[in-house]
Amino acid sequence: MNAMINLKTCPTCGSRRIRRVRRTVTRKSRGKQYTVPHLIFHECPDCGEQVYSPEAMEKIEAHRPKRGQAVA
Repeated sequence: MNAMINLKTCPTCGSRRIRRVRRTVTRKSRGKQYTVPHLIFHECPDCGEQVYSPEAMEKIEAHRPKRGQAVA
């Protein structure tokens, strides 16, 4: 399934400058840091809003440490 979204305006501030980006993202979950390489999502340079497609969310969840899992 490919549900890649194509936003023209930011849903938070209405800016028309929102852009699709590909970036390695580092996050924390349950106090543990993890990295998601080459994540594609939309980001607004005006307000910082980040919008993720279902595929991007699946990739984030796949990299997020599970309960009790050690982080490399």
